[in-house]
This record gives sequence, structure tokens and C-alpha cells, in this order.
Amino acid sequence: MDKVRIGIIGIGNMGSGHSRYLFAGEVPNAELTAVCDINPERLKWAKETFGDKVQTFDNADAMIASGLVDGVMIATPHYDHPPLAIKAFQKGLHVLIEKPAGVYTKQVREMNEAAAKSGKVFCIMYNQRTMPLYQKLRDLIKSGELGEIKRTVWIITNWYRSQSYYDSGGWRGTWEGEGGGVLINQDPHQLDLWQWICGMPKRVRAFCGYGKYHDIEVEDDVTAYVEYENGATGVFVTSTGEAPGTNRFEISGDRGKIVVEDGKLTFWRLRVSEREFNRTYKGGFGAPECWKCEIPVESTGGQHAAITANWVRAILKGEPLLSPGEEGILGLTISNAIHLSSWLDDWVELPIDEDLFYEKLQERIKTSKGKKQGVQDKTMDVRGTFGTV
Repeated sequence: MDKVRIGIIGIGNMGSGHSRYLFAGEVPNAELTAVCDINPERLKWAKETFGDKVQTFDNADAMIASGLVDGVMIATPHYDHPPLAIKAFQKGLHVLIEKPAGVYTKQVREMNEAAAKSGKVFCIMYNQRTMPLYQKLRDLIKSGELGEIKRTVWIITNWYRSQSYYDSGGWRGTWEGEGGGVLINQDPHQLDLWQWICGMPKRVRAFCGYGKYHDIEVEDDVTAYVEYENGATGVFVTSTGEAPGTNRFEISGDRGKIVVEDGKLTFWRLRVSEREFNRTYKGGFGAPECWKCEIPVESTGGQHAAITANWVRAILKGEPLLSPGEEGILGLTISNAIHLSSWLDDWVELPIDEDLFYEKLQERIKTSKGKKQGVQDKTMDVRGTFGTV
């Protein structure tokens, strides 16, 4: 095989964005051959945009079984990612899913098992992993340049959403429709990057405001405190109810601190590690000499098309994935742990009790006002504009 034939399930704003760059030939050795959606208007758009070069389907099972695709990209509502991926794996197809991996880890674990059994290439659209800003930050941590991590703090509150945003669909802001709020809808990229760069915490204590700033069922304000295996601590603060918001990621270590804000990476580097200075300094008041270093970052990365291209090369040439689909469960585990800690009003150890989380989620779904619809319903606007939710 010298080309990967790709079908997209769900051609709302995210799926249509993927379809455009694939159809334009921006991903080498990839061909868009099919799209699927249950909304007739979206299928009409596809026919007008792609003509007879791309087959349209109103049923995901039919497209998966058509023989027209070697791999599928899944851009549907959150709950539907795992079941669709599992069907595709069972038919011998490669899979790239949009974020998040799903709503609850028990379901995502089943998807990961199906992927492993199939032997096919499984990827998740964590496009922010392509950004040199975060790649350089991860390199500084993994290489030991910052020393042992002491504290991580991510304030990501520039997700402001008005009430009219939530009112735009009866499923928005509901447990049945979306399965969560800011954590599951806006923050999957940050939760993934947090663990990708700093590692997974060992336990979580969180406080969530449910409908604190909006008339919704789910969380729109979160403060979570985590502890890591080495004794380091972390804080994650997020909200859709603050304006203007902040996006600041700070990591403190034995050899200084690194701050990511406003697209810049700044490293306050200590000449001598704090622990060594603490042991050897005899002058009473004092602190290690510190240099402020602006770390150059060359570009914004290839984003969505780059993740897709990496997936295609992995299929054709065995190239390692930047964003393996199996890793989608990691950020979701943190999200689930935050919810569960808030519901139980207690600490939650990782790995979480997946059955308990599922039980508590079902309790909320039973009283949810969200109208749950079919597999591909809501794909038209579930993600707002391309790249956002």
C-alpha cells in the first residue's frame, strides 16, 4: 500500500476541517475517499464541495464496511468515539479519533484493548503536541535541565462561554449530552499536555462548581490539587465563566522554574540547584544566583494536519506516533478523578475506581435534561469552530 484511503465519520466543524485539508492534498500519501454524517445538510455540503470524488454515507456501519477506506477519522460527540473506533478495529481499519478519547475510562480501556487486538495504527488528535513550545518544555523536563519537579500550576481560564453558547443545543452543558463541562469539552488538550510533560499524579483532591456561572448541569469552574509520586504537588484551575481569562503554565523544579504564557517560554535557571544551595550556603539570608532565559520557539507546529500526516506515515512506514491513541486514557483519567473527587468530597487515588466513576456518572445521566441522540447526531456543532469547542 502506497496510499491510505481515509473516511471521516462526522463532518461537523472539526470533521469538515479535516476533510478540507485532506481533499486539498495537504497530507502526502493520503486520499479522502468517504465521509459520513446523518445530517442531510452536511452530506449536501460534502457533495457540493467534493463532487463525485468522495463517497457520502449516512450510516457509519455502512462506510466502515464499504471497502472504500483503509482508515477512519472519528469526529463525533464524545460518548461515541470508543464504540465507533471498536467497530472500525473489528473491520481491520486504522483509526484516528478526535479528543477526548471518550467520557469515562472504563469505555476507553475497552477501545484500547480492541486497538491492541487489531494490530492497527491508533492515533488521537492531540494536535498541541506538535507545538514546538510544548515540545521544548517537555524536553527541558525530561532531559533533567529543570531538575526534579517540585510544583506544577496551570491556570487555564480563557475558555469564556456565554449562556447563549450553552443554549445553542439542548445537549450542551448536560451529563447525557456531553458527559461533562469544561474538563471534558475544553480542557482535554491541557490535561494531556500536563501529564505528557510532568507525568501522572498519584492522587487528586478537587472542587468543582456545577452551573456556577451558567444555567447548566455540568462543571464550569474547577480547582484541582494533585500530588505526585516524588512528593511534588500540582494545581489545575479552569473555568468557562471568567473574562478576561488566563493561560499560564508554571513548573518549578530544583534548578529553577519555567513559565509558558502568551506564546513564550521563559526559564529562570539557577546556577546551583536549590537543594545544593540549601545544604551548603552559610550566609543566612540568600538565594541561588538565577538567570532569566528566553527560550526560542520557532513556530506553532503543524497542528491537525501534522497529526494526520504522522498517522499516515505510521501506517505506511511504521513511523512512531507523536500522539498514540492509547494515551488518550491518561488525560481522561485525570478528568475523571477530578469529577469523582468532587462528587465524593474526598481524595481519589490513581488509578481510579472505574466502576465507581461509571456508577456516579450514570446517576447524573438519569436526571439529565440533555436529549441523547444517535451516533452521529450533534456532530454539526458539537465542537463550535474548527479547533475549539
